[in-house]
Amino acid sequence: MNTAPDKLARDLDWNLLRTFVVVADAGSITRAAEVLGLQQPSVSSALKRLEGHLGRQLIDRKPGRFALTEAGRLLYDEAVDINGAILRIGTAIREVQEEVQGHVTIAIASHVVCPLLNDALREFHARHPAATLSIDVSSSREALDKLLARRASFAVCLVRDRNPKLEYRRLFREFFGLFCGPSHPLFGRKGLSTTELAGQPSVSFVTDQMNDALRPVTLMRAAAGLEDRVVGSSSNLEEVRRMIVAGLGIGPLPLHVVREDVAMGRLWRLPPYEEPPAIDVHVVWNPRARVNRAEASLLQGLLDKIEQTPEADRIYA
Repeated sequence: MNTAPDKLARDLDWNLLRTFVVVADAGSITRAAEVLGLQQPSVSSALKRLEGHLGRQLIDRKPGRFALTEAGRLLYDEAVDINGAILRIGTAIREVQEEVQGHVTIAIASHVVCPLLNDALREFHARHPAATLSIDVSSSREALDKLLARRASFAVCLVRDRNPKLEYRRLFREFFGLFCGPSHPLFGRKGLSTTELAGQPSVSFVTDQMNDALRPVTLMRAAAGLEDRVVGSSSNLEEVRRMIVAGLGIGPLPLHVVREDVAMGRLWRLPPYEEPPAIDVHVVWNPRARVNRAEASLLQGLLDKIEQTPEADRIYA
């Protein structure tokens, strides 16, 4: 005699789970329809069929409100695992051969400058020329979200609070300083004190907040007395650099990344000069994810390089 779970497993269309995951990630039926390339009524109908199968409301949808119910949150966690496994079945079958041909997707924070990572990529390609690679640049928070949703093989990003579902290894440590561009009135001035920065407009990163990964940078800006209102912000380091060079305001950048800009006169270092805030960049991966051989090889190669490289050589002053 079939139990209710047996009947659900037999009758449930797994495509409904994929649709539900996309809807939950998108935060609206309309955006989910765009992602899936479907009409909005088709997505709404799929969601209703899934709720009918389960006998539970999954999403609380009201004017101005879109939130997963408790049942929806539980289903989302399970559905992500199921969808991830289904997506990898084809890859697992194709890999029953000697040559590694899998695809690797790295979710990475913008403008990560790290010779160790470059060497790992070079050696990976030399070992597995048939494997393919894509690098998705996003904010650190988005990179971790992609990892949890199994849309990335691993991430290279900043970390504020550690998720117990993920594993972390510090790749390198970088230090931040404050800079201005050539048109700024403080450009080229030597012997400045921090007090002379007080009240100046500033630009920074979206994550430059007290409760986020760049908290030490936030404290540095506050200690310098920069204007509370940030006139420009971005999650992309290159765009923050662009705004500083353009003269929008004073902003923080990693010292080792902009060394050439300083030497070429595109940026000017401002105080504080002593004890700049340190920010750690991590390699993060999901140990529960089923990975293909290419993903496993590149991640392990990078972790081996971290293990073999003394910590002092992974601190970029």
